[in-house]
Amino acid sequence: MAELPARGIIEVTGEDRVGFLQGLVSNDVALAAPGHAIWAALLTPQGKYLADFFVFAEPERLLLDCEAAQVAGLVQKLSRFRLRAKVSLRDISTERTVYVGWDGALAPDGAAPDPRLQDAGWRALAPPGRICNATPDAWDAHRLALGLPDGTRDLEQDKTVLLEAGFDELNGISWTKGCYMGQELTARTKYRGLLKRRLVKVAVDGPLPAPGTPIQSHGTEVGTMRSGRDGVGLAVLRLDSLTAPLECGGTAVRPLPPAWMRLPEPTD
Repeated sequence: MAELPARGIIEVTGEDRVGFLQGLVSNDVALAAPGHAIWAALLTPQGKYLADFFVFAEPERLLLDCEAAQVAGLVQKLSRFRLRAKVSLRDISTERTVYVGWDGALAPDGAAPDPRLQDAGWRALAPPGRICNATPDAWDAHRLALGLPDGTRDLEQDKTVLLEAGFDELNGISWTKGCYMGQELTARTKYRGLLKRRLVKVAVDGPLPAPGTPIQSHGTEVGTMRSGRDGVGLAVLRLDSLTAPLECGGTAVRPLPPAWMRLPEPTD
């Protein structure tokens, strides 16, 4: 169990809170319930990534588990869409803390399974001060081993398309709930098979390159490095480069697509 100080929490209250978020984010907010969180993203009108968060439901409010560095900006962005909706948003990061548990850690009251993968464990929003037996770095290594993205460390604002980052396979998109901001491009990308690149787990055979370092194959740039640690990272790669020899900053990089990732069948 670890505390994640790099995460913050936004409280959403008011009788219109579910419908308000429903028209803005990629997943079905109505599915959030006590003990059942959802993972969703806020997109630009053009369908590009802005932020992602976990939505927890309590009887009188929704709680958004998001990057601490994005809390103020998200409150401001979301507030602009309130119009006449009966909704209030505020930062409660000093009142609640994000905890995660994995490898059989006992879940506290109010915890919910990580909606992305069973092996990711659980998440909980609880008052600060709980005793933990693992560090944020240990959690980071665990999520990298699973190939799970970590917000803006791995996704590029105004650039990343959700399907590139695994939101389809990882239960971050509802295909049945109706319209939301950026929905048209997200659907078109899926049904027309327009993906050209993916965020993929990689093994790094040497010093870990800095995020943003270009990845090359035979002298041609085919992607960029994102987050990583201890010889494992995530990288945005062209789909046609996943079986090619790759190097990044003078270091060999080997794609290791996780079992949950659905890749197109190779063509002759």
